[in-house]
Amino acid sequence: MRLERVPGGLRLARWRGGEIDRRAPELSAADLPGLLAEAAAKGIVEAIRGDGDSPVEEGACGTSPGRAGDLRDELRVERVDEETVRIARWVLRPGSGWQLQEAPVMLPPERFREAIERAAERGALGGAS
Repeated sequence: MRLERVPGGLRLARWRGGEIDRRAPELSAADLPGLLAEAAAKGIVEAIRGDGDSPVEEGACGTSPGRAGDLRDELRVERVDEETVRIARWVLRPGSGWQLQEAPVMLPPERFREAIERAAERGALGGAS
């Protein structure tokens, strides 16, 4: 998993065999603080508080709302299971509701910061240290 600077913001993606995995990024909650610390050390992002001091709350997630043209979108940091966190973009499609975008995430750094910090505050990252 890599968090890297790209034109227009940051990209979070998993690489396999020299190519980007085209699915929404999922990683161990325990690995998230290390990923953020490594990105901060490289100057990719300022320090983001992504530790999970509170217990995991079922259904908890951190979001950063935005817009994609006429569509609303959210960057969500959410628990998939006991140990896995998904960091993905969701789009609200009229008449269809919220839909997960199965793709690497490319957004401004502020969106990542907001979603990760809110996830930590709301218990979506509990157990990560």
